[in-house]
Amino acid sequence: MTAQREWFEKDYYATLGVEKDATARDVTKAYRKLARRLHPDANPGDDAAEARFKEVSAAYDVLGDEERRAEYDQVRTMGPMGGGIPGGGFPGGGFPGGGFPGGIDLGDLLGGMFGGGRSGSSGRRGADLETRLTLSFLEAVNGVTTAVHLVSSVACSACGGSGAHPGTRPTTCEPCGGRGVRAENQGPFSFSRPCDACGGRGHQIEDPCRTCRGSGAERRPREVRVRIPAGVDDGQRIRLKGRGERGQGGPDGDLYVVVAVEPHTRFGRRGRNLTVVVPISFPEAVLGAEVAVPTLDGESVTVRVPAATKSGQTLRVRRRGVPDRRGTGDLLVTVEVHVPSNPSEAEQAAIEALAEATDGSPRDGLAD
Repeated sequence: MTAQREWFEKDYYATLGVEKDATARDVTKAYRKLARRLHPDANPGDDAAEARFKEVSAAYDVLGDEERRAEYDQVRTMGPMGGGIPGGGFPGGGFPGGGFPGGIDLGDLLGGMFGGGRSGSSGRRGADLETRLTLSFLEAVNGVTTAVHLVSSVACSACGGSGAHPGTRPTTCEPCGGRGVRAENQGPFSFSRPCDACGGRGHQIEDPCRTCRGSGAERRPREVRVRIPAGVDDGQRIRLKGRGERGQGGPDGDLYVVVAVEPHTRFGRRGRNLTVVVPISFPEAVLGAEVAVPTLDGESVTVRVPAATKSGQTLRVRRRGVPDRRGTGDLLVTVEVHVPSNPSEAEQAAIEALAEATDGSPRDGLAD
């Protein structure tokens, strides 16, 4: 289980403003709404908005992943804020010695959940990073492999990430025995925390690297290749596991790429469906017609406009929309009746003849 201590303390559902039984779609919708409003690019210099944006992003990192959400729910049920350990908590305030019957150690149970336990190194996980990537409308629809550029912590080029001066090696940390964690007893609970002596790395450096000063990392520009899947939408986040900040004795953080899609000059989008507006003449609207409609791939399709079609009516062309892993959407064609602003003499005469031949008024009954 990849649980963290914060999971006991923070209600991610409340952070996103959704109920615990919210669907994955509801969670994503709530996140995108908050992310657009709170993103640092939209609130330059607003530290409060930036802090809130980070909270929202951290909540979505968990609730937006099906497996992590299940683990989070389980931890919240088991933990101090979720009603105690399954089975009804601690009879009489706890078991003698802070343990469970049968010799089960509560420290082992919760220590493992926090990445500690009695063996292995915990260390410190690298921070997650987020960057924005602007795509053209076509790139978002068809997918593209591209690169993002950022400045972050990477393994030191001089020491290879060890933190020790080239030619020397780190030594095992004696206070924690190389585990990187030390036990911290809190009543009936026993938590593991990073070792103060080694910072959770499990080793100490006697002769630090001159380049990184013993940290094992240095900040420098880097390029990260990212594959954008077909059908990605504006505001969508793509997670690149392990491509964030370098961890200190723990795993590297993740990189989140937030996609911004540029508008198209002709087409719009509603989820997997493309939209386009096509003008038709008044005779075509009244009598019906077959009209050529453009598609995103450059070809045109013939669409049958029924007789007596109203301006603003939408016609559907199947499987001419946006492809994604679930399938391909449709092309929604909205027709608009064209009204000539400067009719020719022949058009003027025909319109006058139509007016004379028309019985009644479309406004009949409005006064009733």
